[in-house]
Amino acid sequence: MLGKLQGWSDTIAALATPQGIGAIGVIRVSGKEAINIVNDLFPSKDLEKQPSHTLHVGYLKDGDKTIDEVVISLFVAPKSYTGENVIEISCHGSHYVQQQIMHALSNHGARLAKPGEFTQRAFLNGKLDLAQAEAVADLIASNTEASKRTALKHMRGGFSGILKELRDQLIKFSALIELELDFSQEDVEFADRIGLLTLLESIEKQVTQLLQSFALGNVIKNGVQVAIIGKPNAGKSTLLNTLLNEERAIVSDIAGTTRDTIEETLNIDGILFRLIDTAGIREHTSDIIESIGVERSLEKMREADVVVYLFDVNETSPEDLKSIVEEFENKHIKYLLIGNKADLQPLETYASKFNEIPRIIFISARENRGIDSLKRQLFVHAIGNNNLMDDTVVTNARHVEALEKIRQSLQDIIEGLNNKIPGDLLALDIRRCLHYLGEITGEITNEDQLDYIFSKFCIGK
Repeated sequence: MLGKLQGWSDTIAALATPQGIGAIGVIRVSGKEAINIVNDLFPSKDLEKQPSHTLHVGYLKDGDKTIDEVVISLFVAPKSYTGENVIEISCHGSHYVQQQIMHALSNHGARLAKPGEFTQRAFLNGKLDLAQAEAVADLIASNTEASKRTALKHMRGGFSGILKELRDQLIKFSALIELELDFSQEDVEFADRIGLLTLLESIEKQVTQLLQSFALGNVIKNGVQVAIIGKPNAGKSTLLNTLLNEERAIVSDIAGTTRDTIEETLNIDGILFRLIDTAGIREHTSDIIESIGVERSLEKMREADVVVYLFDVNETSPEDLKSIVEEFENKHIKYLLIGNKADLQPLETYASKFNEIPRIIFISARENRGIDSLKRQLFVHAIGNNNLMDDTVVTNARHVEALEKIRQSLQDIIEGLNNKIPGDLLALDIRRCLHYLGEITGEITNEDQLDYIFSKFCIGK
């Protein structure tokens, strides 16, 4: 491992809880001298004589100066998050107190940790692989049940387990082909070519499924951008307020009330939807401010993952709606048709009026009718028929890039087998595929790549 080659011997420290005043703060210390450094500041008990995974209450002192009464959590290497000696100091949440503790630790030999350095050391010490380490950052950043569950599954090795199995199978065949090269003059084959071909096709299918899951993974990780589009007074702001269950947007009967886009988030069954209430779109307006709002609405429509086209069922004709649908289809825009204000007449009347246009959801935003149906359709539109509980979902763009290279390498190997290329060339293709698999889990990496990955972590993790 890179870290072992570097021989990291320094001890690092950082605040592990958010900045600001709170009930408590936690300062994490990791490294060979972690216990010794904190022991110098903790006269209440000799920490070097205490067993791992124990808690100790006492005063933290820097010389004769008492800093704070703290709880010391002790983790002795290798039974810790980083694989090194680790101490976590739970102190009071005063920013001044935390600064004093960090200053004392620094004076006794610890240095401030870089972003992600604790997790980087855990990776370098073999406590978790690179894909699991990246899942730690995803878990910290998760803001929905789906993103948390996916990150937790990756952190526990769900994705890594699949890659390890694929890697082990390829290594087995690679070893047999390499063995053939040692006996090249005797013209023998140790590797079953037909079996290898079957295996490769199976692996390629699994890799393709992982790649296809990224569309869902991106939804889970980043949410779905939804632009609420429609003519003035269609009820867009009322719909936004109803979905959020609060008065977020100004509502009035005056056309053009919404002058700019309003953005809010809505959690539907663990998926985050970023709702954008836009200015009403009309072709001609003399109001300069409104014109700017309309242009921004069109821009948001082009950027959105899905467009909710809201129309007044009492004012819109089927012909007008057909032309809107045709425009969406021609521009390949994903959309939902929502017929609003469907509370003045029986629902059958509206269904009959627009019977030639499929998949319209009729609602009354003001009366809170049909909103659950709209939410269900948004959810289905986002994840399709995917099962968020069972499937392994790729959420990392770096993994997707490597998986694309893996799939191409597999296709090259399959083509080589079909063309009966020599074993030495076949071995090269297999080694290349193994290299890209190793890039995901960290068997193959470099210092610059690690620095980039872990620089995106927060300090203290």
